[in-house]
Parts: sequence; C-alpha cells; structure tokens
Amino acid sequence: MRLRAVTPADAPAIAAIYSPVVRETAISFEAEPPSDDEMRSRIVAIAPRRPWLVAEDDDVLLGYAYASEFRSRAAYRWSVETTVYVATAAHRRGVGRALYSALFRLLDMLGYRRAYAGITLPNDASVGLHYALGFTEAGILHRAGFKFGTWHDVVTLERSLGSDPAPPDGEPRSFATLAPKTVTAALCTPDPQREPR
Repeated sequence: MRLRAVTPADAPAIAAIYSPVVRETAISFEAEPPSDDEMRSRIVAIAPRRPWLVAEDDDVLLGYAYASEFRSRAAYRWSVETTVYVATAAHRRGVGRALYSALFRLLDMLGYRRAYAGITLPNDASVGLHYALGFTEAGILHRAGFKFGTWHDVVTLERSLGSDPAPPDGEPRSFATLAPKTVTAALCTPDPQREPR
C-alpha cells in the first residue's frame, strides 16, 4: 500500500468509493452520489489548502482521507473536520488507520490544533477507528438527519493535533506550501501502533 497526495485525476476512483456509501447507507447525508466532475471540483477546492490523501495498491485506489474547514468564522481556523472512506474490498486492512495517521502528521506540521469528525450512528467500525486514533466524544446531535425514512443521530468526535495547548504561534499554513520531500516523509512514516513487536 502506498500513500500519496490526491490529484484531480483520482476523482472517478474516489467517486466510485463514495457512491455506494451515499446510495446505500446513512453514513453520508448526501442524497445523490456526486459525479466525477463534482468530485474533481471538490478536490480542486480542498487539496491546495488542506491535505487530501489517497491509498493505493497496484494503481487501485483503496481509500482516501482529507481535512476540510470546520467552521467559517475566523476563530475556528486552527480546527479542521476530517473524513476517511475505504473501499469495501479494502476494509480491515489498516487503510483507514494509515491514511488518518499520515493526515494528522501533516495537519500538525501545518499548524492546525484540533480535528473533529461527525459519524452517523450506529457505525461501530468508524467510531472504533476514531477512538483507536485518539478521538474522544464531544457530544451527540440527536435526530440530526433524515434519510431512508428515519431519523439518524450523529456523534461528534474530537482530537488534538500536536501537544501544545498554548495559543498558536502563527496562522495555519496551506498544504501547497509544504515541500514535496516533507510530504513524502510524512506519508512514509510508519504508524507506531503498527510496528512489529
């Protein structure tokens, strides 16, 4: 498995991973799967500012993770919302953990301080992954979304990025400002929880 930064050319493969989540589950609150062109537009809008990563094996996309704006008001700018999706055939292979671990390293380098994730309940696999990677529960939004004829709760999870709770020493940087060698090093750093004992 190899991790790398997304490119617009990944849009069809990412749309293919995401489409069944939208069509068949309440995990996503979107009603219609985004087209390849819409997914390409999302990549172009997000990827220069915040990391969007993909995992692949033999040129087959296994999953993706990215960080997006958490809230639009200025005081939230050191926080992000994180998202990870893994192709059904690649579940239980450590893809989500690898993507998120690399994503958090990059976000820390860029100066972000908090990550938030919203998960439609029930979703034990996703909640378990987030807890294993240091998220804790911040609260539950009850009956937050209506899909497939029923109301769904959403749990909000939160995680620190970096260890210093002091005020930030500058503005968060754009992902595009990181040197390619720095990005490569962050993507190739092994997950310490996956190291052989």
